[in-house]
Amino acid sequence: MEANGNVNTAELSNLAVKDIVATNFKSAEVFEKYGIDFCCKGNRPLHQACEENGVNIDSLAGELRNVFESGTTDANRYDTWSLSYLADFILNNHHTYVKNASPVVLARLEKVVRAHGKNHPFVMDVAGLFEAVSRDLENHLAKEEQILFPMIKKIDEARNSGNKEALQHLAGVSGPIAVMMHEHDQAGEMLDRIRKITDNFTLPADACTTFAVTYKELDEFEKDLHKHVFLENSILFPKSLEAAGV
Repeated sequence: MEANGNVNTAELSNLAVKDIVATNFKSAEVFEKYGIDFCCKGNRPLHQACEENGVNIDSLAGELRNVFESGTTDANRYDTWSLSYLADFILNNHHTYVKNASPVVLARLEKVVRAHGKNHPFVMDVAGLFEAVSRDLENHLAKEEQILFPMIKKIDEARNSGNKEALQHLAGVSGPIAVMMHEHDQAGEMLDRIRKITDNFTLPADACTTFAVTYKELDEFEKDLHKHVFLENSILFPKSLEAAGV
């Protein structure tokens, strides 16, 4: 499928969601709008994802066509980037975002719990879940930065230099990748629980400004994680395994 080509609903129907997003990353916004998971469950064909989420495939396909017809650039064709460049992009953008946003959201949640916990006890569950996600992601990012991503960069270097012996020694990258993908699933599940507990971030009638801002930040945090996980699960990790000959 061409990123800026004309595609109809029938052609899109059997494409994996992750492949649609890989073709043009702007399509991720369409899937977010319709509540379709394009990262951890991105292997599903579009028709199945729509059926499971109660989404009208014709409406969604129409919006996807608008994205494709608007064209694309290398800026959102992450699948064209080298392993090292993509790893650095993820580090500089998504890892940095998680590290900066987590303490801010945690602090706001503490204020919301103090002000509204009595009348809306579910916010205590939200705070507990986000604290767990933040703690898990802190450890997760450290493992990627200290272990996995350096391995991926070595794979990129060995492949580019034609060093087959080095690539053989790096085939063990499949282990850390499997662990990271499992942890992605866990983080995604906890954030999904937050969305469900809050009824898709629907504010109570007595919500204050801090409450509203906190919901907005939680929504942004989840959407950033979806893009973050997609870039790793669907592009960086598969390309790394292929380069290592795994």
